[in-house]
Amino acid sequence: MTKPSASSFDLSAVTWISSDDPDITDPVEIAFVGENILMRNGADTGNVLVFTQAEWDAFVAGALDGEFDY
Repeated sequence: MTKPSASSFDLSAVTWISSDDPDITDPVEIAFVGENILMRNGADTGNVLVFTQAEWDAFVAGALDGEFDY
């Protein structure tokens, strides 16, 4: 099965989840759509990343492990 691209989704119908921290000016927004997880920059919503569940699990595990820390 091929992973869908962002253009495969009706992004106007997606429910996006983001931080409610007022100090974050460029929040990351996440949406769970079927078996896919979508991610975008809340300040520039034109580009959307699409993750499978396995990819998302690996991303979250890496973030928790500090893989993306400066």
